[in-house]
Amino acid sequence: METLVSLNQVIFPVTTRPLSSKFVNGSTSALVLCMPRSFKASSNNNNKVITRAFSVAVEQNPQTKVALIRIGTRGSPLALAQAYETREKLMAKHAELAEDGAIQIVVIKTTGDKILSQPLADIGGKGLFTKEIDEALLNSEIDIAVHSMKDVPTYLPEKTILPCNMQREDVRDAFISVSAASLADLPAGSTIGTASLRRKSQILHRYPSLNVLENFRGNVQTRLKKLNEGVVQATLLALAGLKRLNMTENVAAILSIDEMLPAVAQGAIGIACRSNDDTMASYLASLNHEETRLAVACERSFLLTLDGSCRTPIAGYASRDEDGNCIFKGLVASPDGTRVLETSRKGPYSYDDMIAMGKDAGQELLSMGGANFFDS
Repeated sequence: METLVSLNQVIFPVTTRPLSSKFVNGSTSALVLCMPRSFKASSNNNNKVITRAFSVAVEQNPQTKVALIRIGTRGSPLALAQAYETREKLMAKHAELAEDGAIQIVVIKTTGDKILSQPLADIGGKGLFTKEIDEALLNSEIDIAVHSMKDVPTYLPEKTILPCNMQREDVRDAFISVSAASLADLPAGSTIGTASLRRKSQILHRYPSLNVLENFRGNVQTRLKKLNEGVVQATLLALAGLKRLNMTENVAAILSIDEMLPAVAQGAIGIACRSNDDTMASYLASLNHEETRLAVACERSFLLTLDGSCRTPIAGYASRDEDGNCIFKGLVASPDGTRVLETSRKGPYSYDDMIAMGKDAGQELLSMGGANFFDS
């Protein structure tokens, strides 16, 4: 039976079947979604942000038609929204993929999803949100893997390629609070929740009187729930994710690039496949947005040069200016925000030039900071 269901107010067709008692993470045949229920403030209480709860179940049904493409993804609402965006665009471009059952969503739980009690840096840093998905891809349990590009390590696993970056969303960070309209409006001593050292260092650099609660982790809904409960007075989230979840009603202010330089590849979706799978590579090429791909490559070249990890606050952003040139801005900082090093570059908007710009900017900051700076 096929029914229409809503994921964050966007309608998608989902094939549903009776649930068996056994759920699996490997080869799957159906995605059953329990749709969001809204938590809204009552009419006489305005100090709440809106959260939405989701649950996901994946079941095995051996009688289901074999899918032409199995999409691997994390199970968070944002990851699912990105997987469905990929599915819809593939269906729109390829008639054979628009048939019922041609594309299947496979939910895979990653290390980063399983361990929420510790900071990312303490449990391994790189690859925490991609490792298990990459393994499923290499084991042919899925055909393509949809990632938030800022989660993807600078080195791809052997025998995989990432030929597609879909058009980038807004790269800026959003300020969310139940009591203040902006960072500048927060009283001294207020606590901001974030799991990002990049955000922490830039906040403390400009507003040293504020406190930052680290390891403020979980999906968007979890973080907003903690905010409602008064665990923190404010938080910062990627505007791109809030847009994809249709949750921008919670945004109190949008931080400019000058106020908060974004994470490398923030707002970009990357789709990987096996390096020997020409069919999938061809499908993904049809979704690639070249301007985004080049910008992401420039930023990741910068990150690779710095050998960036979750322990080093790093930010980088490449964009095209009105004359068609690439403008790159890069930043590294001490975790406490007392020292921030910045640089910028301008050059042709072409792959080789942009890779060189990112590398050169990274080498400059390495020289400026010295070895001890990056060991802090």
